[in-house]
Amino acid sequence: MIQGSKRRGSLFVIAAPSGAGKTTLVNEVFKRDPGLKVSVSHTTRKPRPHEIDGQHYHFVDVEEFQRLRAAGEFLENAQVFDNFYGTGRAQVEALRNAGHDVILEIDWQGAQQVRKAQPDCISIFILPPSRAELEKRLRNRKTDSDEVIARRLRDSIADMTHYAEFDRVIVNQDFETAVAELLEILRGQPGYDARRAELKPLLVELLG
Repeated sequence: MIQGSKRRGSLFVIAAPSGAGKTTLVNEVFKRDPGLKVSVSHTTRKPRPHEIDGQHYHFVDVEEFQRLRAAGEFLENAQVFDNFYGTGRAQVEALRNAGHDVILEIDWQGAQQVRKAQPDCISIFILPPSRAELEKRLRNRKTDSDEVIARRLRDSIADMTHYAEFDRVIVNQDFETAVAELLEILRGQPGYDARRAELKPLLVELLG
């Protein structure tokens, strides 16, 4: 290594079905390891009451999003439900080149694109402990109608069929355990293979 040169940071891609608790896990990991960096995504959805532009998302309209996409500004982008999401390519590269480990919190479609563009990334999928618990978590948000919850549940089940495309899988049954497992992966531990045999009974139940 050239003296004074910086280590290139690692890139971690974390995806999950809606209701699996991904965002809560990632937020807790950042509290415990402040050295991690998150790439703030662009989205066309409206901000929720607590969300701050530039901190939670870069909120843009559809026209601006399409302009950025056409210019090749996104490392990945996808339509999720009725909105568009995208990860800025330059932001991720700048963070990694500065030696920071970066987390992308995206969906499985975006993860596929990132793996092609950055094949050295490590991808992690978060699973709920059961279908019943997944539905309970969706309902506990108290932000969606029964119709929307039913659609989210169907879409979540479809999302989970892509789990084996990921390098690692964590089951978010006990929150503290899931946080510890995620930190182990981020710190270079090799466990939690996505194709490990112990996941099979759970996946049969989840995918039905």
